[in-house]
Amino acid sequence: MIIRGPLRGLAALIVLTSFLFNARMARAQQAPPSAAPASDGEQAASKDKDKEQDKDKEQDKDKRQDQDKEQSKTPDRIFGVVPNYTTVERGEQASPIGTKQMFHMAAQSTFDPFVYPFVAFVAAFGAGEGSGGFPRRYATAFADNAIGNFMTTAIMPALTRSDPRYFEVGSGSGLHRAAYALTRTIVTRSQSGTQRFNVSEIGGNFAAATISNLYYSPANRSAENTLTRWGSQVLYDAFANELKEFWPDIRRRIRKS
Repeated sequence: MIIRGPLRGLAALIVLTSFLFNARMARAQQAPPSAAPASDGEQAASKDKDKEQDKDKEQDKDKRQDQDKEQSKTPDRIFGVVPNYTTVERGEQASPIGTKQMFHMAAQSTFDPFVYPFVAFVAAFGAGEGSGGFPRRYATAFADNAIGNFMTTAIMPALTRSDPRYFEVGSGSGLHRAAYALTRTIVTRSQSGTQRFNVSEIGGNFAAATISNLYYSPANRSAENTLTRWGSQVLYDAFANELKEFWPDIRRRIRKS
């Protein structure tokens, strides 16, 4: 039978519609099933994970704020002269510090405005090397101080994961506190808070004394002279620790008077 006129067009439309409908049904059957909704347990685990991440972010934020406070705190100078950036007084909150903060403290202790006249004072009493007159003595004394600060406060503590700060005990008899301060030249804290041998102080000052042979005259580069500079710096740091321990008491007395 031959389909003519409008019937031919209607038949073609029916065939085309049937073809498109079948193709659509085939694609629907091949489409992957949608993911099943998460169970209550999975939703709870996801919420706990989000809370843990938020908690970690908050702790990181608090740690950065503590470190910023540590860097920006008002300088406390012993007797208004000697820089005292590395002391944690009794009752102060001491958050852990990283390598960046260690180098910051070393730079503060080295380039504080009061350091320059202080170095001139100690150079006048024999610090440094005076073979070329006072300018050379001042330059070598300043270099000794700078290298010693960075070795004991930044480089060695970072390498040994130690805390270079002095933690004041602040209580007990005067003899007990003096003995504690003296032992801090050989005992220090790790970054986790445990006690350990003070490699930063002993080894750092020895490295600084050895480096000083690069700019001291040949006559002062002997092993004896190197050991003398090393011992002198360790003794100076021991005396500085005594000042750090008792300075808060002295400061309170000065303010009360």
